[in-house]
Amino acid sequence: MAGRINDEDVKAVRDAVPIDAVVSEYLQLRNAGGGNLKGLCPFHDEKSPSFQVSPSKGLFHCFGCQEGGDTLTFVMKVDHLSFSEAVERLAAQAGITLRYEEGGYNPAHQRGERIRLVEAHKIAAQWYAEQLATGPEAETGRVFLAERGFDQAAAVHFGVGYSPQGWDHLTRYLRGKGFTDKELILSGLSQEGRRGPIDRFRGRLMWPIRDIGGEVVGFGARKLYEADNGPKYLNTPDTAIYKKSQVLYGIDLAKQHIAKTSRAVVVEGYTDVMACHLAGVTTAIATCGTAFGGDHIKILRRLLMDNGSARVIFTFDGDAAGQKAALRAFEDDQKFAAETYIAIAPDGMDPCELRLAKGDDAVADLAEPRTPLFEFALRQIVARYDLNTPAGRAAALDEAAPIVARIKNSGAQHEVAVELAGMLGILDTQFVVKRVAQLARWARERGGGRGGPQQQSRGPQQPWETGPRAAAPSGPALTLRNPVHAAERELLKLALQRPELVSPAFDAYGADEFTAPPYTAVHRAIAEAGGAEYGVQDAQEYLIRVREAAPDDAVRAMVTELAVEPILRRTVDETYAGTVLVQIRRRAVERRVRDIQSQLTRLSTGGDPAELAAVQNEMWVLQQYDQALRERGAEAL
Repeated sequence: MAGRINDEDVKAVRDAVPIDAVVSEYLQLRNAGGGNLKGLCPFHDEKSPSFQVSPSKGLFHCFGCQEGGDTLTFVMKVDHLSFSEAVERLAAQAGITLRYEEGGYNPAHQRGERIRLVEAHKIAAQWYAEQLATGPEAETGRVFLAERGFDQAAAVHFGVGYSPQGWDHLTRYLRGKGFTDKELILSGLSQEGRRGPIDRFRGRLMWPIRDIGGEVVGFGARKLYEADNGPKYLNTPDTAIYKKSQVLYGIDLAKQHIAKTSRAVVVEGYTDVMACHLAGVTTAIATCGTAFGGDHIKILRRLLMDNGSARVIFTFDGDAAGQKAALRAFEDDQKFAAETYIAIAPDGMDPCELRLAKGDDAVADLAEPRTPLFEFALRQIVARYDLNTPAGRAAALDEAAPIVARIKNSGAQHEVAVELAGMLGILDTQFVVKRVAQLARWARERGGGRGGPQQQSRGPQQPWETGPRAAAPSGPALTLRNPVHAAERELLKLALQRPELVSPAFDAYGADEFTAPPYTAVHRAIAEAGGAEYGVQDAQEYLIRVREAAPDDAVRAMVTELAVEPILRRTVDETYAGTVLVQIRRRAVERRVRDIQSQLTRLSTGGDPAELAAVQNEMWVLQQYDQALRERGAEAL
């Protein structure tokens, strides 16, 4: 049983580590007057800072959620540590040796689990770095870095390492440092083998992933050898200290620069972060094997302080996958108070390639905000429609208008609405302006506001949808006797087993096209893993990524089940896939038609004539679209 930490040592830790220094590791603090500091609360979402820190008292308090306490309380809450783990972490930072009562000091057995796992990662990161620097076998890794413009100094700065190809080199090394097999498995550094734990990472270039406090909590491992049958990038699995959706690579190096400049540059990979930082763009960060999402936004918002001059610049490859990633990022745009932009390098190069081809100045220039993310999303949407026909213009307006309605600045919103009318070739500019204003008003009335964190991201708006999107349907109980659910199940099986037959149409389907909540969750996991389009490129890694994107074990089990369950057709071809796609889409259209019929009934008895005309137009568009689906099938999707 672990001993109790000596009270005098606890006090010494509290006194040695200033609370403002600790809190500043997690969020930006500004002068609040009276000797206090303020920032955005890390314990709940807020737009205006209500979280205050008193350095003189060593206390914090949030006037929004009422959380408060001292330095140890803050560390316990923000990192989900026990009291002893929080004391041990701060003691290590302050260089204080702790004394334990009831049995004396025995760090190998008395430190909390999280502290042990963090320590194992710290030692592993040092060991991997040593292998890269001096190991003969690591020459392959050194060449890989050199070919991308990174010398030894760059590797040291970012802590890049190398994992040898043997089965258990790191495992044996960590055992020698006093770590148990159970700790090694829990850490994700080792995995179960036939005769005990073996190294999870073997023969790969290793990037240590640090949390915002600077502690190594996981690794990103890049394949180097053709004989390696694993995925190109292999990340640490979710553990007690590592959740891929809650970490950003490079945040430990970039956080101070992000807070100082109110700017963040989001890139796609580890080498892109390195290239940006070496080129002077020290605000660059990247996600770790997952799409940029809500938890990542929470991290950035606390650093950006949501001031009016804050900027977030997304850089994506210029190919179709990069454009798709940009549109996914735009879906979370409303959660930022900061303005969001997109930067696409010439010739589809990523920042690492751009630095090699054109130098540091080109990378720095790429990171300068030019195209607002909403404008990029708007042009991508409009380009998908035939604007030479009334139906095409109407459908494009229905999808694009909600995008314009989400622009935070009301003046800019009006100007872009006018531009949208010109892009679509609609002569009645005021009709478009009023439509956008109406959608913005609906959003505010439903509590989302402009850029409010209450809004939920649920994928691109579909051609038949207008207005604020309804909440994801709860749906009836899941049963295969329900033909709707059976069809949804069949489409998900196709997307997992034969993605080439349903891509890219499937990836444009919204979550609300699935009425069974479990299927909605599977659809979301597929989208977060890169969509069915990614499965066409790499089927094996695709399923791994979909399973990893599942929010819990139940959804993960559903993904596995759908991936192995036979498809209900002996001949599975494009014709069958198209039939299922159309079946799901037409049912979604039918649900929307029922909603509109209810609106028409209401408006026809004394409603606003302008609103009635808009709803009638929407009904006409839906009827045209449904007719096209009936007559042309999958070609009309």
